[in-house]
Amino acid sequence: MHYTPSIIESWERFYRANFINSLTGFKSVSLIGTADVNGHANLGVFSSIVHIGSDPALVGYINRPRKAAPHTLANIQATGVYTINHIHPSFISNAHQSSAKYPAEVSEFDEVGLTREYIETIVPPFVKESKVKYALSLQEIIPIALNETFLVIGKIEMVKLEDNFVTEDGFIDLHLAETICSNGIDSYYHTQPAGRFTYAKPGSRPVKFQ
Repeated sequence: MHYTPSIIESWERFYRANFINSLTGFKSVSLIGTADVNGHANLGVFSSIVHIGSDPALVGYINRPRKAAPHTLANIQATGVYTINHIHPSFISNAHQSSAKYPAEVSEFDEVGLTREYIETIVPPFVKESKVKYALSLQEIIPIALNETFLVIGKIEMVKLEDNFVTEDGFIDLHLAETICSNGIDSYYHTQPAGRFTYAKPGSRPVKFQ
């Protein structure tokens, strides 16, 4: 099939959203934990989290338009700190339920059945059930005028995960951690390693070593 912009724009909006969201392929999906200035906890599922850089250690995510998803962004702007928590098979449905539009005064932790975990001096909660999680401090919010979304960039301030997930060269084995990935807006997947390769250089072929 050959889909032109005019065809895509003619589709019913949920059909179009499913098509475009799944077109980009498998994505990381995590729960972002925040708290307002009074310590009220919020939790939301996001599948647009992306590595920005390693030095400094920066991670970004796309926040939907403020009217559609206001609480996470507002809390990050107010406190400057948030957590990102990987999702695992035992609580996929709980994580997905956090995408429901609960009122600001209702904590998704309570509604979906996940446990707050407070670590050291980090104000917003982590998800206790998550095996890989990290805290970030807000560095920059970049408005995207084209569709009124926001690129939120944070600096990693703390990471918590099990020691055996990290290999000798610093690689985190997320397959061992059973981290879930996603496609589209409502589909979740287990991972299966396809191999790691040596650093690519001109004039040579990479060698699979794992």
